[in-house]
Amino acid sequence: MKPVKNIGRRDAMHSLAATLASLTGIAPQDLAISEVDEEEEEEVEAREPIPWQQTADGHTPRWGMAIDLDKCTACGGCVTSCKTENNVPMAGPKPEAEGTAISWMSLVPRKEKDVDRATAEILELLPTPCMHCEDAPCTKVCPVGATYVNPEGLVAQVWDRCIGCRYCQVACPYARRSFNWTHPDHPESYRSALNPDVATRPDGVVEKCTFCHHRIRDKKHEARREARPIVDKDFQYLPACAEDCPADAIVFGDLDEPGSKVAKMADSPRSRRLLENLGTKPKVYYLARDRRDAPRDES
Repeated sequence: MKPVKNIGRRDAMHSLAATLASLTGIAPQDLAISEVDEEEEEEVEAREPIPWQQTADGHTPRWGMAIDLDKCTACGGCVTSCKTENNVPMAGPKPEAEGTAISWMSLVPRKEKDVDRATAEILELLPTPCMHCEDAPCTKVCPVGATYVNPEGLVAQVWDRCIGCRYCQVACPYARRSFNWTHPDHPESYRSALNPDVATRPDGVVEKCTFCHHRIRDKKHEARREARPIVDKDFQYLPACAEDCPADAIVFGDLDEPGSKVAKMADSPRSRRLLENLGTKPKVYYLARDRRDAPRDES
């Protein structure tokens, strides 16, 4: 199949005029079809905002998240709000015990190293979403292109394209992907509370955190309607987990915007990323003093 040639508005109008002339017998120059000057057309295209280039300086955002563990109280609000916002199916005790429950955001315990696991002290609970790695292993093993890194650095998941092979689940070093073993069963009393902006997923597909990309999209459309670039304050607490965190421990934004709050937190000396030695370049940063070096309260 030959590729379709892209034509401009001016060429399209000439083609339409010629077609109408052949059907009506009227000369093309007599048809009342307005044309757009080529220079004006270029100006219109230049003014048309591109969804991923709406920052003040026109660069492509690179979305990331910073979580301050010194503020986090491990209340679990981020976990609950994520489930509610993204229509994550509810699980009973059996799926939880079997490890098949679906969770886009989890509180993962970090314990002391080189200590017997049975007696190890939990240093902190890490709110753990998808890391949205720049060099994501999951995207390299998907045989159908159901997961990929989009121009804004988000690791996207196309549920309708997923064939359920679970290669991505095995490849993810952070275990942040879930498989739908059964068709999601939402109790009748909860169906009216489902978020219409997020599609429910069928059985047999993998799902994961999206950094609430539907909220990012809505903010872009809002900025576009107001004819302004997107700004950092629009996104600092945009994802549901960040919005509902009572301690303001979770911050979101553009890592490539020097003045953004998330970029400043990512550059903090308290900042670290999980499994950096793997070279996946995760875009979730954790800020905390080292609990092992902190003085103990002997009182």
